[in-house]
Amino acid sequence: LGAGLAPGAGPAECGFKKWICPMKSPAKPPNPQLVIRPVTPRRWKDFEALFGPRGACAGCWCMWARLKHSQYEKQKGPKNKRAMKKIIASGATPGLLAYADGKPVGWCAVAPRRDFVRLESSRVLAKVDDRPVWSAVCFFVARPYRRRGVTSALLLAAVEYARKRGAPIVEGYPVAPKTGRMPEAFAWTGFETAFRKAGFREVARRSPTRPIMRKFLPDN
Repeated sequence: LGAGLAPGAGPAECGFKKWICPMKSPAKPPNPQLVIRPVTPRRWKDFEALFGPRGACAGCWCMWARLKHSQYEKQKGPKNKRAMKKIIASGATPGLLAYADGKPVGWCAVAPRRDFVRLESSRVLAKVDDRPVWSAVCFFVARPYRRRGVTSALLLAAVEYARKRGAPIVEGYPVAPKTGRMPEAFAWTGFETAFRKAGFREVARRSPTRPIMRKFLPDN
């Protein structure tokens, strides 16, 4: 191939064009096909598998909103896990599980607001009025499924679940990042944009980044 080339001749001199392969970002996986179910005693193992050894985050086991601060700090970890297991074993339904290909991949905590005692002690998230509302307070999605529509699907399912149980209003407490992108792991109450897309509207904002949003269900 190099025969007959002048010393020092490069690709241009030899009639070859330099070709640069453009770097492309990996293709985003398609949104998964989801099946969403209320958590029940027989689904405890699925809940446990999704939350993993850390209880989703720092031993929370989705008990943060259900306990006063002092009590939560005392029982982070195994005690929180036992507390959530007891709630589920009682027949109560503290939230919804999302499944992809039979595997639990996402969670949304949804229940009447009165179940979440932490909200009442929060200056930012204290109740807006005395109307009966349900609250969607927490989302947890397995890492491979983040930014793939799981949170939005869970939010829509939570609204429908509450509607069927007579809720006139569903309330959420998402984050509204000031700048840039916030990792989903730190936005466990959901993003404001997802709530707006689901038909929620802001009813109060006591902090620049923490609106209180509601979806009104007129049929109820």
